[in-house]
Amino acid sequence: MNKKELLLKLGSKVRYERVKKNLSQEELAELANLNMRSISMIERGVTDVKFTTLTKIAEALQVDTTVLIDFKL
Repeated sequence: MNKKELLLKLGSKVRYERVKKNLSQEELAELANLNMRSISMIERGVTDVKFTTLTKIAEALQVDTTVLIDFKL
């Protein structure tokens, strides 16, 4: 799996968990102390994600970080 595929899968997982919690991108961004543009770019797989950012998102979604990197949908 190449980098682009990994980023797309990660973005899909973030989006899936966000929608499952009935959160908008704006709400998730606020909870994670990030900006909405960052959430959008992560969900679309167009940006690399620092581990600290991934951890903030996981905490905001109230899931373990490993949930976001488990690509078995």
